[in-house]
Amino acid sequence: MAKSHTTASSRFSEYLERLRGVLGHADRLEPLRAYLTGLLLPGERKSVEPMAAKVDPRRVSSRHQSMHHFVASAPWDAKAVLNVARDYALEQMERHAPVAAWIIDDTGMPKKGSHSVGVSRQYCGALGKQDNCQVVVTVSAANATMSVPCAYRLYLPEVWAGDQKRRQEAGVPEGIGFATKWEIALGAIDRMIEDEVPPAPVVADSGYGVVTQFREALTERGLSYMVGIKTQTTLWPPGLQPLPPHKWHGQGRPATKLRRNTSRHHPVAVVKLAKSLPRRSWRTVRWREGTQGIMQSRFVALRVRAAHRDVQRSQPRDEEWLLIEWPKGEEEPTKFWLSTVPPDASLQDLVRLAMHRWRIERDYEEMKGELGLDHYEGRNWLGFHHHGVLCIAAYAFLAAERARLSPPEAIAFLKPAALPKGFRPRGAARAS
Repeated sequence: MAKSHTTASSRFSEYLERLRGVLGHADRLEPLRAYLTGLLLPGERKSVEPMAAKVDPRRVSSRHQSMHHFVASAPWDAKAVLNVARDYALEQMERHAPVAAWIIDDTGMPKKGSHSVGVSRQYCGALGKQDNCQVVVTVSAANATMSVPCAYRLYLPEVWAGDQKRRQEAGVPEGIGFATKWEIALGAIDRMIEDEVPPAPVVADSGYGVVTQFREALTERGLSYMVGIKTQTTLWPPGLQPLPPHKWHGQGRPATKLRRNTSRHHPVAVVKLAKSLPRRSWRTVRWREGTQGIMQSRFVALRVRAAHRDVQRSQPRDEEWLLIEWPKGEEEPTKFWLSTVPPDASLQDLVRLAMHRWRIERDYEEMKGELGLDHYEGRNWLGFHHHGVLCIAAYAFLAAERARLSPPEAIAFLKPAALPKGFRPRGAARAS
């Protein structure tokens, strides 16, 4: 056992050296080591002071100061650090299987007060309702073995983007204006393409999938997708498409726009289409073994055409897959996806691709619950992103260790020092 711990320890040291290579100064290696060690060690709170106490209990104050400066003020490039962490994890991921999906998602971090950068009353997935929170957009590379975040950026609500005083107080960079979540995700995808991350179909929920412009942008970039849509999204059923432009009769300009006939020839809402299908159309598909047994449900896949504003076009949209889930016992279908993966894809392949999103939920759960992703107490843009990227760096090391053919216990070599008697971290009381 001691041998495996030594091996893991040496890999951790080598990993730190890779990260240090993009930090800019050699003297940042020690606070980097302390910060990642603090994140990886067990503990309920992963804000700076409790981590400093675990890492260096005899010099809590000076260690706290060093780690706080490193995360909140030091001008290192968070994207460069994230790229190193991403590539480190991808080396192990691709030993098992190619990257199967680029998964877009966003996660909310509940927050009290109004001063922390980007905090606003908005939908918080962690709470399942509108509340005061910060929201981050991420893109992860995933296969059946593991996943790793490749992009991480705070969504800045319009009330923040247009408030110069709040921007200055929180250190929001000049070049950061308001952008929708799908625009943030698309920018991240462009950087992944530029960095030559192994391409894969893009998977996202309906918050992204309902945006026609987003789907078209993915197609323009040569990426296929599997994205959620809403129940009232309209589509042309199999075998149907818009009517061609009116024939030219020699007078005026020739018509160029597609047509619909509102009474007889028109698209339908996806939920209506689903309910019209005969019972024999549905197939039970199993996609993975879960903690509570085999994950399975009923699905159907059809070739359809999206109908959004097609009467403003001169050519019909291309056919794509419509995947529908209707679990046994439910009164109505529950989920719908559009996908541009090849026409010869099997129903099993479509379902497995759509269900890749569960991996990101697991990522968030572990990064928040074990690595303190939502524990940062600072208020500024730089510190928020530095902390998030360091959490991803810790997760990338953990994921890479797990993906090894004979994985040791990934962080068993990290031993917390005994806390000073009577030590009480100030914890979340400062957060706002």
